[in-house]
Amino acid sequence: MPEIHDQVRKDYQKILLDPSNSLVTDTNTADTMSASVGYTAEELALVPAEANLGLGCGNPLIAADLQPGEVVIDLGSGAGLDCFLAGVKIGRRGRAIGVDMTPEMLSKARDIAKKNRIRNVEFRLGEIENLPAADNCADVCISNCVINLSDNKPRVYREIFRVLKPGGRLSICDIVIMKELPEEMQDNPDMHSC
Repeated sequence: MPEIHDQVRKDYQKILLDPSNSLVTDTNTADTMSASVGYTAEELALVPAEANLGLGCGNPLIAADLQPGEVVIDLGSGAGLDCFLAGVKIGRRGRAIGVDMTPEMLSKARDIAKKNRIRNVEFRLGEIENLPAADNCADVCISNCVINLSDNKPRVYREIFRVLKPGGRLSICDIVIMKELPEEMQDNPDMHSC
């Protein structure tokens, strides 16, 4: 697992430092990418533009049914797009907690929050297999194209259920394969990140 985490960290660090390492281009913008997986222009206008890197594979907030005052944990929060959107939906009395294992992504998300004076959102360094959160602390867990990057999914789900309050909710957007990958793809470290 450490080598997969290292590869994923490195890949996302490269994307953050040089967006040409992602699918985002001059004609295929982060907004276009996000719109293609379920974000509305109205939603994207509610959050700082620099939080949208166009890296998701869906919009977990559609099914999350967030309510004012709730606590939300975002697994693999990146630059914070879903956390900032959650922060709008849960209001000042709510709390959105982003967890990411890439220090550069956390730094960017924290800078965005500070610059925009967003106080109901925070970002924590951690891995989704070991969430830096207390038991039974969250009303909702969301994740956008991150659980597929873990090689220990049972551990991820145990952690999700540990941090959720009784009756808590989960909303995940992810990539799932329906057949076995060829061996050369399984053994290729470049295939572990989006």
